[in-house]
Amino acid sequence: MNYETIKRNYDRGLWSRAMVKMAVKKGVITQAQYREIVGEESA
Repeated sequence: MNYETIKRNYDRGLWSRAMVKMAVKKGVITQAQYREIVGEESA
């Protein structure tokens, strides 16, 4: 799993914001990458 895969899955509607946030918590992507994917700050 990497940034590109997560972004593609989010853009296709396969991943929710919560799933992307979990990837941040697990250290797969950074907070900055989260913002790029979902277009807003993490709560």
